[in-house]
Amino acid sequence: MRKFSPAIYLERIESALTCFKAYDIRGRMGIDLDENIAYSISAAFAVALDAKTVVLGRDVRSSSEALANCVAQGLIDQGCKVLDLGLSGTEEMYFATTQFEADGGICVTASHNPMDYNGMKMVRAGSVPLDAASGLARIKELAEENAFKKRATSGTIRDVAGEAHSEYVERICEFVDIAALKPLKILVNAGHGAAGPTFDAIVERLADLGSPLTFERLFHEPDGTFPQGIPNPLLPENRPATADAVCATSADFGVAWDGDFDRCFFFDHTGAFIDGEYVVGLLAEAFLAKDPGATIIHDPRIIWNTQDLVSKAGGRAVQTRTGHAFIKQAMRDENAVYGGEMSAHHYFRDFVYCDSGMIPWLLVAELVSRHGPLADLVADRKATFPSSGEINFTLEDPKVAIMRVRAAFEPDAITIDEMDGLGFDMGDWRFNLRSSNTEPVVRLNVEARGDAELVAEGVDRVKKALLG
Repeated sequence: MRKFSPAIYLERIESALTCFKAYDIRGRMGIDLDENIAYSISAAFAVALDAKTVVLGRDVRSSSEALANCVAQGLIDQGCKVLDLGLSGTEEMYFATTQFEADGGICVTASHNPMDYNGMKMVRAGSVPLDAASGLARIKELAEENAFKKRATSGTIRDVAGEAHSEYVERICEFVDIAALKPLKILVNAGHGAAGPTFDAIVERLADLGSPLTFERLFHEPDGTFPQGIPNPLLPENRPATADAVCATSADFGVAWDGDFDRCFFFDHTGAFIDGEYVVGLLAEAFLAKDPGATIIHDPRIIWNTQDLVSKAGGRAVQTRTGHAFIKQAMRDENAVYGGEMSAHHYFRDFVYCDSGMIPWLLVAELVSRHGPLADLVADRKATFPSSGEINFTLEDPKVAIMRVRAAFEPDAITIDEMDGLGFDMGDWRFNLRSSNTEPVVRLNVEARGDAELVAEGVDRVKKALLG
């Protein structure tokens, strides 16, 4: 690894760092973030956490290896032992931070952000997330001061990729009952992100354990130029490639990941996309079948399907704010076995309370093996609790628009939930309205009890109030 000096950064800093967000580091390369800034942030991370050992991983983006080198150098110059995972998913960093009893972990990644972005996801000891209230503000302050002194005794860097990878793969495979699996064919789309090599290692281990699953691979090789575009299956325009491949290969279902594979998305055997809230319900039900009475965490956007399934299975549903820091804290506070967000983040108590994009597809494979096609598993739930999916509105003044909605619906609302944005229970239908923290966008989700037309009517009514 090359030696690094922050001298250029010392000369050029003129204003506050803009790459610090609510829960992580994200920004445009050469504008919000560069190698010098990465060095300073990692040095600040070491100082703020008084870290002695730090796990480091990186995604496949063209800029990630150079950024990771600078992050490593910043940590080494502060006397840290760096445990290097190399190319890896964010969840591998989460797992390794606890596995190696490290003081923190950093994954250099911009996940599903545009090509010219990069960033870092960070955790402290125990894989506990960092947010503004628990460390990011201090790291930002130190990075902006940039007054670091190199320790008299430098740290070290050690390649732990092989050791960490094998332990991670073993843990992932423990989530599935191999004996229950049937010879399904699964189409997987890595989007040329970091998922491919990790998936292959999991599949190899599953085969050793006797798994009868077979796979068709799409856009599988990691490629930091992303020739098919940035992998973000949440966007409808990015779904046809996976859907078409599922149909063309006669797969039993399809899986697609984002760039750092901490989210995974599902398609049934017809190529139909499965909205995230129905996957949350499926996984909640599956965990409760094995752990009766357990607690399930969910976000506040679409809630009725999950709450209904958890109640019928004898579990306890707990709602918390949207966002991984809130979900993970609630998971720990409640000792919840599983937590899910409709955005395709799935969290597991037995995976250091963190999110994983590899565990869910294994659980779905077991569910399909036991109970039949994925399409059938969600058909009844979609009919019982139809939903709109998330609809985004770019508005000149979101606060004023939301005030209009409140004035229009408050008189007839049964309850109003202000945990995260505004949630209005209108009796047979419900909606949640949230404002973006970073752009003038309002996000709407509508659900109903057994009436898809009521969902469409609700969307129209809220839209009219929003737009005035």
